[in-house]
Amino acid sequence: MGIFDSIKGEAQRNFIARADSAKGEIVYKYPEKNVRMKTQLTVDADEVALFVKDGKVEGKLGPGRHTLDTNNIPFLSRLLEGFTGGNMFMAEIFFVSNREHTGVKFGGPIGDVRDPETGLGIGTMVYGDFSIRVTEPEKLVVGLVGMGRASNEEFLGWFKGQVLKVTRDRTAELLVKKKWPLLDVTSGAYVEEMEQEILAGLKPHVDTYGLTIVRMGNFVVSIKPEDEVTLKKLSKDVAYSRLAGGFQQYAQGQAMLGASEGMAKGGGGSDGAMQGMGMGMGFGMAQMFANQQNQQQQQRPAEPAQAAAPADTRSPAQRLKEIKELKDAGVLSDEEYNAKRAELMKLL
Repeated sequence: MGIFDSIKGEAQRNFIARADSAKGEIVYKYPEKNVRMKTQLTVDADEVALFVKDGKVEGKLGPGRHTLDTNNIPFLSRLLEGFTGGNMFMAEIFFVSNREHTGVKFGGPIGDVRDPETGLGIGTMVYGDFSIRVTEPEKLVVGLVGMGRASNEEFLGWFKGQVLKVTRDRTAELLVKKKWPLLDVTSGAYVEEMEQEILAGLKPHVDTYGLTIVRMGNFVVSIKPEDEVTLKKLSKDVAYSRLAGGFQQYAQGQAMLGASEGMAKGGGGSDGAMQGMGMGMGFGMAQMFANQQNQQQQQRPAEPAQAAAPADTRSPAQRLKEIKELKDAGVLSDEEYNAKRAELMKLL
């Protein structure tokens, strides 16, 4: 190190302020602990400077330029080092911004969440950003020193983890209690309600550190594209099944619909009309089938409470025909159909 570097270093030690590279940070810790008396300390308009020794805040200075002297700053006398003859004091100096900091990004997995509409457990993610403001700098600094997280990076890493934890818990809780379909949640339909719940859930976690989350921004809950396709298909099947009157009736309607679509392909310009008529006919006949079953059940005499379940009187050939219809309707996969068919062929 040259003589000019030494002079420059000594001059810098006579002035203390937040480093230019740390202007956007919430917490900035001055790197030196031994401070000369008469040193000039500059505090920006949107921050405070805290003097900490042995984990305790000994004093605070607001915005402005301050000469560090016991004559005008009495609390410095508690920080003096006796062996220096009163020329130096020892303390950790923290600059804490008290303005609102926006665009703090966070994100991560929520975990498997059960969709109330289909009953499937789907892996979900959350990402977005939030704004944060320090309301009590003393609480924040004491808490950070106690946790050994004195830098801005360590503080934000810990804090983002708290936000993700509460977001995960509240999202799963809302889906269970409100019975919101997961597809509606990922579409952003409940962003405002979820934001309010998450902010309320974060409050007890951050109050003790003198912080507040002002608002959430660009808050998104997402799932994998392939899971979204699966959910959409199953949601459609569930809706159609309810419309047709039940799962078996839906399968019958799907089979009839497939037949009508085959007819529509030869209909030229009337395809749309034929398909619409086919869909109506398919579900109409399925509903008629369901009504007939209901009437038969109503006309059937009541069975004793302890009566044994009636034996299946359908022949293997009839059951083969039924599972073929279910396969053609898309209800049974090829693997499920082949397994059932193999079982029934043994009975022929």
